[in-house]
Amino acid sequence: MNAVILESTLTCPQCGHAETEIMPTDACQFFYECKGCGALLKPKKGDCCVFCSYGSVKCPPIQQHKPCCG
Repeated sequence: MNAVILESTLTCPQCGHAETEIMPTDACQFFYECKGCGALLKPKKGDCCVFCSYGSVKCPPIQQHKPCCG
């Protein structure tokens, strides 16, 4: 089994600002405020969290091939 990566770099689709964050392991993160422009990011349709939509690494449950935010 591969180790779960907990760091993901979120990139804002509005201004392009990138910020590395630690992903929660016990909850989904539905909202994220961009530290560059202040835009409130929400998951894209079909994604469970902002890390799956805008992150360099998918959230821990998805990495483990488990359901997310059930």
